Amino acid sequence: MSATPPGRKPTVKQQRAEQRARKLEAYKREQARQKRNRRIGIGAAIVGALAVVGVIVTSVVLIPQPANYTAGGSGADVEGVQTFENTSLHVDGTVDYPQNPPAGGEHNPAWLNCGVYSEQVPSENAVHSMEHGAVWVTYDPSLPDDELSALRAQLPSTYVILSPFEGLPSPIVLSGWNTQLQVESADDERIAEYLEEYWRSDLVPEPGALCTGGIDGPGRES
Repeated sequence: MSATPPGRKPTVKQQRAEQRARKLEAYKREQARQKRNRRIGIGAAIVGALAVVGVIVTSVVLIPQPANYTAGGSGADVEGVQTFENTSLHVDGTVDYPQNPPAGGEHNPAWLNCGVYSEQVPSENAVHSMEHGAVWVTYDPSLPDDELSALRAQLPSTYVILSPFEGLPSPIVLSGWNTQLQVESADDERIAEYLEEYWRSDLVPEPGALCTGGIDGPGRES
């Protein structure tokens, strides 16, 4: 575009050329601005997506997952396990159990819903759940929180009852139908061994019967 001499009015053609030049320059500036914004937006989206993925991965890693055990026993010998010969019979009222805590025997017609309880639960209902293949994990109410957390981390998500129990012979006791294991701490390797052998055992009076649809005890948490 030719420049207009000083003091001389530009022609119509020159004015139009100057307008086109200004519009073209403004268009280029706008295109450059939009390109910068797109780059910023894409970068922010990538950062946001990575943050979401990071949160999901962290959640999966940090959220405690239930332990997995095989239903039914293989006949493995777990050191320290005691066995009994209790009979199965539905009764009303309280029962004087020969084991402490109970490891089978007469029990209430209503079973206890499996889960975690913060208070002591009725033995007569818990024993009925054991008849269905549940393992009743009891602990001394004075058990430290870190020990209790370590114990919970080893439990399956179903067919298990966890509750405090007064007057236990050891800090932690695992009871299945006619079997029992007493341990001193949650890091005892025999806890997992016991659960692998006796959880959902096919030697209980009613294998495969429900551990839900019964009644809740006091202090039900999950």
